[in-house]
Amino acid sequence: MVIGFFMILVDTTIVSVANPSIMRGLDTTMVATLWATSAYLLAYAVPLLITGRLGDRFGPRRVYLVGLLIFTLSSLACGLASGVETLIAARVFQGLGASLMTPQTMSVITRIFPPRERGSAMAVWGVTAGVATLVGPILGGFLVDAWGWEWIFFINVPVGVIAFVCALRFVPVLPTNAHRFDWLGVLLSAVGMFLLVFGIQEGESFEWGTIWGPITVWSLIIAGAVVLALFVVWQRVQKGEPLIPLQIFRDRNFSVGSAVIVTVGFAVTGMSLPLMFYLQLVRGLTPTQSALMMVPMAVLSILLARPVGLLIDNRDPRRLPVLGLLLVAAGLVCYYFMSRPDVPLWLLLIPSAVLGFGNAFMWGPLASITTFGLARHLAGAGSGVYNTSRQVGAVLGSAAMAAFMGSRIAAQLGSEVADAAGGAGAEGGGSGALPEALHEGFSAAMAESILMPMGVILVGALIALLFARRPARSVESERKDHA
Repeated sequence: MVIGFFMILVDTTIVSVANPSIMRGLDTTMVATLWATSAYLLAYAVPLLITGRLGDRFGPRRVYLVGLLIFTLSSLACGLASGVETLIAARVFQGLGASLMTPQTMSVITRIFPPRERGSAMAVWGVTAGVATLVGPILGGFLVDAWGWEWIFFINVPVGVIAFVCALRFVPVLPTNAHRFDWLGVLLSAVGMFLLVFGIQEGESFEWGTIWGPITVWSLIIAGAVVLALFVVWQRVQKGEPLIPLQIFRDRNFSVGSAVIVTVGFAVTGMSLPLMFYLQLVRGLTPTQSALMMVPMAVLSILLARPVGLLIDNRDPRRLPVLGLLLVAAGLVCYYFMSRPDVPLWLLLIPSAVLGFGNAFMWGPLASITTFGLARHLAGAGSGVYNTSRQVGAVLGSAAMAAFMGSRIAAQLGSEVADAAGGAGAEGGGSGALPEALHEGFSAAMAESILMPMGVILVGALIALLFARRPARSVESERKDHA
């Protein structure tokens, strides 16, 4: 299950490195090229509430395999695309496949492992989420340099085949529940999520103003929030079976965890932007070299997954996410003080290592304690809500960071110089992209930008203090209930 999950998350970042090559190869514009990423993220985020429930209805293994098949075939179509329109359409199907797969990975773990033996599995699942966002740019840079942009999509085909065979062989067929599908809930959730995510994601492209005629970015965002509020009301008052049973929020830890994962998605997505701009435009590193500066984070996250998983299973884990969130904040504080033009590059490996410790104690324990109390028949719905929360946080983080970085650059360099710096950044190029005279001010702007995800992750740590102790139940009773 984690193989497919890893592939999905890698594809959220791998294309960013290849955008210039795609633009040249397909002879298209930057705006059209960026839509290849936007289309994927929209198609991924919008249906998550629905696809989680599909797993409860038709079985998580079956829905996962269907999603994996769609994702793999659309990856092939992306690599074979001869025009940007074809690429965007294929990326939409890729996102739909990813949306079908993601909730099932968490749902299967929740259902096949008894609660007090779930920690190690959730630790691996959580570390996958953290590490995949780093691997994307590294793998993307290598594949583009070696074979061309098409291979960032072709690489998914053999991995998808392996994941499909493994899922067929090792993932059990789990019991399903004969749900009546809430079609009005499906419509309201899809429309509300689309308006909200599209408005936030594309707001910067339209300068937070008019999109078309009387339609503005803010009108889309407000309309999306209103429709989602109507969705919640409908889930509460309808007489049939709701798409998202609101009783899952009576579980205190699930509610707390769903709120915390929004801050995690925001911070993890937001923090990478100023770091990559600093490393490339000030320190002169290539995209691949910049991503390699985060290797200590990836290595430590992987090495600590198993020990942290055992800690989750054998101890009260409610303070582990707090520790992880605080360590991530500490790593960002280190970056704030070290993001200077004259700091030796090797010193920047230290905050990366701190982030590695933080990720290990943040992702897995957070997922484990959030889903611990979910009933089996609610596993898919809970996974859909949790992953939707993470993805909405990521969209918010990306949009907010783009705006905040622009304001800090203008404050440090002045608006005219900021426009020139932004143009250099768009062209992407190493140290030559920015004149040396701008390095000090640009570094300060990027360091100040890092303070925003740091503040958000600290809010997450405060919310995580509200986690309650896990129910005191014997392993024997849990195994009996699980059976």
